[in-house]
Amino acid sequence: MTGVTKLAERLRVEPFMVFILLTVGVAALLPARGSWAEGAGTACNLAIGLLFFLYGVRLSTTEAVNGLRHWRLHGTVLAATFLLFPLLGLAAQLLPGSLLPRDLALGVLFLCCLPSTVQSSIAFTSVAGGNVPAAICAASLSNLAGILVTPVLIGLLMATRGGISGHAVLDIAAQLLAPFVLGQLLRRWIGSWVTGHRGMLALVDRGSILLVVYTAFSDGMRAGIWHQVSASALGSLLLLNAVLLAIVLTATTALAHVLGFRRGDRITILFCGSKKSLASGLPMAGVLFAGHGVGLLVLPLMLFHQLQLMVCSWLAGRFARRAETTEAETSVPPAASPMAEQTAA
Repeated sequence: MTGVTKLAERLRVEPFMVFILLTVGVAALLPARGSWAEGAGTACNLAIGLLFFLYGVRLSTTEAVNGLRHWRLHGTVLAATFLLFPLLGLAAQLLPGSLLPRDLALGVLFLCCLPSTVQSSIAFTSVAGGNVPAAICAASLSNLAGILVTPVLIGLLMATRGGISGHAVLDIAAQLLAPFVLGQLLRRWIGSWVTGHRGMLALVDRGSILLVVYTAFSDGMRAGIWHQVSASALGSLLLLNAVLLAIVLTATTALAHVLGFRRGDRITILFCGSKKSLASGLPMAGVLFAGHGVGLLVLPLMLFHQLQLMVCSWLAGRFARRAETTEAETSVPPAASPMAEQTAA
């Protein structure tokens, strides 16, 4: 564990991404087959249920409701997350298959329908000197809305692209929503215990995600879909992710200025409205596309996740340095004028 963390620090990437890449490597060398594949699939379904149950326990309903008071900020974040992103995902479907294979294009559309991140959105907002309470509410509200909105968007937008059928949307939403609601109902009794065991619960979170990655990429190895991805297609995907992130960062910045938000709120909108959640996306993919093979479908999300972390980390540092410079300049007393010096003399 320590060795992986040190390697991640040297490469300047998130340690958890290194674990994900290692899991992909294990799946490539030792994919789950036969009864082991069935057992891994069952464990994956249980892990997804546990993950959304813990989301329900952690999220304070009162905090989410109170956060709605800043409706202009939250409306802007939700519009970027569930309107702007899906429109860009639909536009990506117009690319020819010679540039972006169909499964990767559907993966980009799936990525664009997901909610925002929670931890990294709040962390980057804090580093950059933004409105942290608003970021907590906006990111939490995005994830809460995503449990219902994401399956509906996927059902509507991907049904015509050969994805899941709209008829199954309610059943799929119930698989994600039921554990979440149960967590909300039990929060009164176990919420404090969950909050007091963050380390153990973080291990459960990340362990479940790694299990989803392993089963997804094992399915891909058994189906032989990796032979369908060429170096040029992978390069096109990386370029498309970069363009997608650049457009959303520019749009959220411009929109926040046009709507007259203060600096702290503009930073919150930038970081909460431009990112997509790997923690929610991978489990959702396991439920939404069960039986379809999700190896290539989640590849755009994994690449986008790492890209957004690197770019937003740089942006947060830039905002922080700019704030420090401004504060230093305003704290320096103005130089005395020659007239004042002569009067003092």
